[in-house]
Amino acid sequence: MSRLLVLQHLEREGPGLFCQIALERGLDVCIFRLDLGDCLPELEPGDLLLVLGGPMGIRDIKNPEYPWLNKEIDLLKEALEMNIAIIGVCLGAQLLAYASGGDIESLKFGSPLKPLPEIGWSNIFKASNAGPDDMIPFLHEPMAVLHWHADRILLSNSAQLLASSSRCAEQFFKIGQFAYGLQFHIEIEDKIINQWIDEDINFIKIALGEDAKNILKMQNNEFLQKTLSYRLRFLDALFDTLL
Repeated sequence: MSRLLVLQHLEREGPGLFCQIALERGLDVCIFRLDLGDCLPELEPGDLLLVLGGPMGIRDIKNPEYPWLNKEIDLLKEALEMNIAIIGVCLGAQLLAYASGGDIESLKFGSPLKPLPEIGWSNIFKASNAGPDDMIPFLHEPMAVLHWHADRILLSNSAQLLASSSRCAEQFFKIGQFAYGLQFHIEIEDKIINQWIDEDINFIKIALGEDAKNILKMQNNEFLQKTLSYRLRFLDALFDTLL
């Protein structure tokens, strides 16, 4: 049986809809809580490695609070060399990019430019220079997704940019034939997003102001269920491409 190997970095950022798609396909879902001391998995042919998000980042590689970050990057390098399928989400996308020679920088906005996170639901769209890829049909029209990040990814020359948002160019990219990075959160479910809003209130206020909680709840009421069918089809196609 093929395995979905999930690298999870904190309780509130679980696999969400990825788990639903994996179970529907009969995959064995194995979750590794690195923040709780779980060891990294041994990779096997046929695995799909899913690297989830978290508030830590590339700047924390040498932070003793996250001793597993370096090992995680080494595992991603190994997976790339072995042609193991990879999906990186938010932090996972940043780690994937870094493992392939990229980097990150603070996301900036305004005039003059200043650091400002991208939080909330807004569209991504096909990058102007996106090459052919099995996922491109999903990008012919703008796609509403949830954003929750303060950095932008600086892709290496080996990466293929597929989609951008108005605030951040590097939203969806591919490395080689078997690795995709998603800066956005397509996996989100109702119970997850409400926990994020409650537990990450100080972070979302940086981007959306004192009324951030109400703004996000209004956006969720508009987009969460309306986009569900589309997001499931996107994930199903992503699994088709990688497995």
